[in-house]
Amino acid sequence: MNVELLDLHPAPADLEQLVREGMTAIPRQLPAWLLYDSEGSRLFAAICEQPEYSLTRTEIALLSQQAEAISASLGSGVLVEFGIGNARKVSPLLKALNSDLFVGLDISRTALRDALEGLGREHPQSTMLGICCDHSQLTDLPHHPLLDGQRRIGFFPGSSLGNFSGDKAVALLQRFRQLLKGGPLLLGLDQPRTPTLLEAAYNDAAGVSAAFAQNLLKRLNRELQGDIDVSRFEYRVRWQSSQSRIEMALVSTCSQTITLAGQRWHFDADEAWITEHSVKYSPTAAEELALRAGWRIQQRWHDENDHVSLHLLLPAN
Repeated sequence: MNVELLDLHPAPADLEQLVREGMTAIPRQLPAWLLYDSEGSRLFAAICEQPEYSLTRTEIALLSQQAEAISASLGSGVLVEFGIGNARKVSPLLKALNSDLFVGLDISRTALRDALEGLGREHPQSTMLGICCDHSQLTDLPHHPLLDGQRRIGFFPGSSLGNFSGDKAVALLQRFRQLLKGGPLLLGLDQPRTPTLLEAAYNDAAGVSAAFAQNLLKRLNRELQGDIDVSRFEYRVRWQSSQSRIEMALVSTCSQTITLAGQRWHFDADEAWITEHSVKYSPTAAEELALRAGWRIQQRWHDENDHVSLHLLLPAN
């Protein structure tokens, strides 16, 4: 097993500044990635196993079924995954591409090393190169002899793009185009469907999704010396058809004032604190988004119910 890690030492988040900005926004909202401390990551993995949440297993099945066809369309090159997480989805592509190098990017050094070591055991013929970084801020991948002269193939699964709205989604896709230097991007997107199904997926009967959102409050209490009473915030999920997205929020059950990092913030009864959005893209909306970011969709694969799509994007010019 050959695992190598390049640490670009991404700047630690200024949590106090993020809270100040989020608390003065209308409605109040913090960046979705703050949900993913160690406990949040554990809870999200549990969400993916709930019967209501089909995205992960549907996308894994689609990748497994179509890996050879996708690989043939992608062509040869080094696979670069943005935000590797626990690396659950990339194995079928790595096997089909038969590349001797895989590059995984993630902001968490520990998660990155753990994911790459797991992949290395599955694919001992490939070198696993990890880059600890904030890929939204990179202008290029760092120099490495194994990357010299290699064609780059991007991979961004899991409908993670759905956490970014409007111009932010466009900016992220433009960043990927810059990092890939003319190479293609395989992009996973979740699609609109019956609102009751979508709402259930993000508010499972076992309450794991609610615990995931409430864990954010526990993190803020711990890291910013807060006094938030978690029981005074109720988890709420709703489909916003005009924006084709699920909105997840913690709603204050009463008029209350909380303290974080020495600052006091008042919540009215029924006031929402947005924890996350998840935008769903129809094929037409995906095409429009890609074009705005300088890409064109060359090919599309989807599951039998047409709920989850994988799009092969090529630079538009």
